[in-house]
Amino acid sequence: MKFILTTSQGIEDLAKREVEALTEKAGLNGKVEEKPFGVEGRIAAEIEEAYYFDEKRKKREFEIASFLNENSKLLHRVILHISSTRLNSSEKEKALQEIYDFVLNTPIENYVKVSESFAVRSFRKGEHEFTSVDIAKTVGSAIYEKLSKIGTPKVNLDHPSVIFRAEVINDVFFLGIDTTGDSSLHKRPWRVYDHPAHLKASIANAMIELAELDGGSVLDPMCGSGTILIELALRDYEGRIIGIEKYKKHLTGAKMNALAAGVLERIEFIHGDATKLSQYVESVDFAISNLPYGLKIGKKSLIPELYMEVFNELSKVLEKRGVFLTTEKRVIETAIEENGFKIKHHRLIGHGGLKVHAYVIS
Repeated sequence: MKFILTTSQGIEDLAKREVEALTEKAGLNGKVEEKPFGVEGRIAAEIEEAYYFDEKRKKREFEIASFLNENSKLLHRVILHISSTRLNSSEKEKALQEIYDFVLNTPIENYVKVSESFAVRSFRKGEHEFTSVDIAKTVGSAIYEKLSKIGTPKVNLDHPSVIFRAEVINDVFFLGIDTTGDSSLHKRPWRVYDHPAHLKASIANAMIELAELDGGSVLDPMCGSGTILIELALRDYEGRIIGIEKYKKHLTGAKMNALAAGVLERIEFIHGDATKLSQYVESVDFAISNLPYGLKIGKKSLIPELYMEVFNELSKVLEKRGVFLTTEKRVIETAIEENGFKIKHHRLIGHGGLKVHAYVIS
């Protein structure tokens, strides 16, 4: 079985490693590839079908898609891959006709019964003369025509039985069955309080992976709505987990989220100021934080001083490694260097339409 798996740009290697670990744990054979066709934010996986015997000794197929949906922390969508191709034309009419013909010549009937309702969800990224709506209409028409040859197709845009996912990214067209549904996996069910600039759970887990934790204490000095801490606790992390937040509203929200996730008792929440964090903790092994930038801070002119003060405090308490996310490249690098830290790793990650910088320091 072939899958196209989606994740945030810049963490494809971590998502690939996670999928490989999950498939190995489940005893599945397969191969995983980063950025198929050179497309960022996508993982291609080809996994052999597997079977097991239930309690009645009846042979059943192992549901690979369900397994990935339920266990991945870094993926956004699990799409059963039907077909993909490179588009030859960039002109609107020619490109849409090319997509239509390609779908029409795809064995759609192998993936949906005529008795099942379907809908098409589309995604487009790159420079094109057509829109994502054009893609959805074109693919939907081709599927309808294909199925009309064997019966009367049922279209249900709101609550379909089968969701086709059609994506055009630059010159690559992907078609598949979206097994995740309309809500991305990064939208966690425990999130009952939304910080105005909360971090995607998938990126929070990527930061946790980059920290290479070994069981020591972990601090988020600006924890906001608690995403990093909650995701860490949900991993059954055994070390001490601490969150500091200056604003009571967000701290209360973080506690609400932790309660909804069932991990409130695992996290020490502190109402405090990160520029004075040495007053709250004597030492921590790791620090992981999505630092204030853009919407998260009222005046950008305050950021240089804030970062300098926070990293000065971190220099007093941080024992091993820190992982930080920000758009402010020059400012954070200055704060890191002037407070005696070294940059061990740097990468760009796509988040909310921005490319943000992730740093691992020691």
